Amino acid sequence: MARSVNKDKVLTENITEVSSKTETESNQMADEKKSKVEADWVRTLLAWYDANKRDLPWRKTKDPYRIWVSEIMSQQTRIEAMKPYYENWMEQFPTKEALAAADEDTVVKAWQGLGYYSRARNLRLGVREVMSKYGGEIPCTRKEVERLKGVGAYTAGAILSVAFNQREAAIDGNVLRVYARLYAVRDDIMRTAGKKAIAALVDETLPYDRPGDFNQSLMDFGSGICIPKAPRCEGCPLRRWCQADALGIAAELPVRIVKKSVPIISIVTGLIRNAHGEYLLHRRPAKGLLHSMWEFPNVEVPRDVTMQDKKELPLIGVKPLKEEWNSMFRGGKLTWHSKAITTLRHVFSHRCWDMEAYEAELTGEASSAMVTDDEWRWVSSDDFTEFPWAGPHGKLTVFCQN
Repeated sequence: MARSVNKDKVLTENITEVSSKTETESNQMADEKKSKVEADWVRTLLAWYDANKRDLPWRKTKDPYRIWVSEIMSQQTRIEAMKPYYENWMEQFPTKEALAAADEDTVVKAWQGLGYYSRARNLRLGVREVMSKYGGEIPCTRKEVERLKGVGAYTAGAILSVAFNQREAAIDGNVLRVYARLYAVRDDIMRTAGKKAIAALVDETLPYDRPGDFNQSLMDFGSGICIPKAPRCEGCPLRRWCQADALGIAAELPVRIVKKSVPIISIVTGLIRNAHGEYLLHRRPAKGLLHSMWEFPNVEVPRDVTMQDKKELPLIGVKPLKEEWNSMFRGGKLTWHSKAITTLRHVFSHRCWDMEAYEAELTGEASSAMVTDDEWRWVSSDDFTEFPWAGPHGKLTVFCQN
């Protein structure tokens, strides 16, 4: 019996030794993988970031809500331009609870000036999901975060890496451009093959210890050094590793598909004032472009031309407004000024508005007409700041008299 016990003891010791050896080898392999990731240009970039990172208010917190807001705001908006909007937003909605409790009009009004208003609406809905589905705690897994309204792969990666220090990639246009040049990726970065190639490179090089800083360093590097069209290679800290620079093709990369033609649409707009000095406003439909936002009465006139044609177009003139609106005010007299008070161009991702605005005065019994539901209102210019304006219509308010 004693011999059997000793034999079992030796066997147990051997198993423990093998298990310990296996674990040690596994840790060594993991350390080797990490050291490989941390070598070369990654550490250089992080050192550059430590010395040159931008002083941004959302980088002074690990609050996932604030980081979420900053990431949504920075989409389609320059960082310096959006900073005051972020600060104003945090004064109005300092917590996710405050945003979840706000109504949509208040949220859209706070977003006024940033454009792409679906971002604000989705942010509010996403925060409401957090409150109702996750007990007020922003989830910390990619699958759950990406399920939130308005959150895509990039935003999820940014939140998880910056707020929770998880090794998650955040790949946007900056990252695609930087990696395409560093590794001379010639695939179209807007197509699946190009995106997959770069995603694989990012996964290989994303550091384990500072994933959030690394993702943010790529943002700063891409916007300050490895910029579009004319990269600043002379002062680039990563130049020795850049394959595109070595090949002399840095300015040619990344390869992108040609943008689709953007049609031009003339928006002939009327600044109609009644006898009380109020202006007629219209609320856009609840669905579609700039939905539920306020605008001046207008007529859309499609033009058989695109922005790529680069043609100078003559003004449409006040005639479409007269045809559309004069019959609307029976019992009143609508007097139009034939000269445009201003013109402006506003470019969306898929269309371009060439706007021309004309003044008109309404007198007679119909001076308060058209207000039959929530879609139409007569509003004093003193109250314009209370309304979420439909994009460029807000710029026309400066031409309205008190």
